[in-house]
Amino acid sequence: MPMLSARQQTLVLDIVKTILHIDTPEKRIGIEQYNKEIELALKEVRQGKSISHDEVVSQSKKWLKRK
Repeated sequence: MPMLSARQQTLVLDIVKTILHIDTPEKRIGIEQYNKEIELALKEVRQGKSISHDEVVSQSKKWLKRK
């Protein structure tokens, strides 16, 4: 970093902050949006658009073996 100009250092720092979500205000949703998302999730579960915990564990073991 010492070899960069002050402007370049500022840009690099801004990029890192953006990547790490530092200094970004937390966006909260309202109760209406929260309830809408819960209803959508429950609808997807009822339609069979979900997988069980055991399936997630099984799939994640396969992913870890690839590395």
